[in-house]
This record gives sequence, structure tokens and C-alpha cells, in this order.
Amino acid sequence: MELKWTSRALSDLARLYEFLASANQPGAARAVQSLTKAPTILLINPRIGEQLFEFVPREIRRIQAGNHEVRYEIQESTIYVLRLWRTRERR
Repeated sequence: MELKWTSRALSDLARLYEFLASANQPGAARAVQSLTKAPTILLINPRIGEQLFEFVPREIRRIQAGNHEVRYEIQESTIYVLRLWRTRERR
């Protein structure tokens, strides 16, 4: 399996960093680093996340990474990280 980040997910990381950095730059850097590391577990067990059936026929799933939700899609041998956000955000 291969893990790829979409431009949307990378934008989410940047947005999160900017929000957190206004209060604590080192903490923001640690949070972003932790979030970029979290999806690597999917390389071992890609179907560990809850499947979101509203997106069928696409295989979209989600995992929790601390206070964040990470949505991803499995396509053949590639896992695409689609979006991420704080679970407290209204979505």
C-alpha cells in the first residue's frame, strides 16, 4: 500500500497549524507532526477505520487521531488522505 495526501488534506493541515500557532507555535508543530504520522497505521491495516456508506461505491473511511477526524479513501493499492479537522468543528 502507498499513502498519498490530497491537496485538500494538506490545506487542512496548514489551516490547523495557522489556527494553533497563534497561541503556541511549538504545540502547533507537534500537533501537525502527530497528525501526519497518524495515517501511517493504515499502511498495515487500511480498513481499520469506520466505513462511511454514504459515499458508496467509493471506499471512504475515517479514523480518529486524538481530537481530529481523518477521512481517507482506499483505491486499489493506494490510500488517499482526503480531509482532516478537529472533531469540535461543525461539519
